[in-house]
Amino acid sequence: MKWLHLAPAHVGFAFGLLAVLQSFAAEPTVPPASDNEHFSRAQVTEIIADARKIVGSSGVEELVAIPIGGTQQWISVRGHDRGNPILLMIHGGPASPEIPTSWYFQRGWEDYFTVVQWDQRGSGKSYNANDPKTIQHTLSLERITRDAEELVQYLRAKYHKDKIFVLGHSWGSVVGLHLAHRHPEWLYAYVGMGQVISGKENERVSYRMTLQDAKAAHNAEGINELKSIAPYPNADGTVPLEKINLERKWSVNYGGLSWGRDSLNYYFNLMQLSPDYTEEDIAAVDKGSALSLGPLLGDMLNFDYRAIVDWHCPIVMFVGRHDSTTPSSVTAEWFTKIQAPSKKLVWFENSAHMMMVEEPGRMLVHLVEDVRPLAK
Repeated sequence: MKWLHLAPAHVGFAFGLLAVLQSFAAEPTVPPASDNEHFSRAQVTEIIADARKIVGSSGVEELVAIPIGGTQQWISVRGHDRGNPILLMIHGGPASPEIPTSWYFQRGWEDYFTVVQWDQRGSGKSYNANDPKTIQHTLSLERITRDAEELVQYLRAKYHKDKIFVLGHSWGSVVGLHLAHRHPEWLYAYVGMGQVISGKENERVSYRMTLQDAKAAHNAEGINELKSIAPYPNADGTVPLEKINLERKWSVNYGGLSWGRDSLNYYFNLMQLSPDYTEEDIAAVDKGSALSLGPLLGDMLNFDYRAIVDWHCPIVMFVGRHDSTTPSSVTAEWFTKIQAPSKKLVWFENSAHMMMVEEPGRMLVHLVEDVRPLAK
């Protein structure tokens, strides 16, 4: 029997950033019978799976691998009423899948949407479904966007929907915005969360914010380390991964990833309780990040939609007031310039980059009140 062991977990988010996570463990015991004993991982995940089970005859609960772009890629499809609109969430990273944490934050969404989570090529369950050596040379923004196009077409056909919603988070917002620009006719609306508008500008502003935080805290170590990587980005616009990792070390420390916290341990430890992931799948998250960072870093840094202001589907932006991972000021400035059939920018005042777990109630309210009515 496998006993619950909460091990170090990978942190991946916009621009392939790594952070060191601590670990803790439960001592193996017999199955629980008192407050002094512990559950096995199998027991915990079984409880969670049973509690979130879709029981109505009109609902859908699927976890399947489907053919996309010559590979097998996994999706989760969950909702209490097939008549509801589809909401496809495109995860961040690169290669930071949100299937294994969605059990925690998406339960309320499933009353109003049929929610689709997707492990992109080289990520999570999709990493384990293919030979990584054949995947690595295919990793690019263009290829993953074409994968997203194939997935949207699959969902439209299988669930008999003319249009769907797309929610792009962090790296997924690069893919999602690209998709919305190409195929607005497929979307009720595009929703950006932790939106990337310009890779290089995001890095410039993130660095400035983080250095200001270190100075405000009179943190000599932080100030010296951040100054050691100036100029940031480099004069030629590049940002080596080593510099990004050091900048994010301090950005995360000051709550720029999750407000009020100096790490994302609490979020990534949720993976350990996922009823949708095996231990092998959890281990694949770190492997997928290592596979993806190199090939995708250039695409992320060179992404720049600041000059693209004409949009042909509604645009909604969820922005965290304290986000220095993908600074919200860059998105807010761009948002004032765009033209779209409708547009709305929503500030999450107590969030940084992870508002679906930082302010889950407000996230649900805005999905229901500001997004779902656009399904017409």
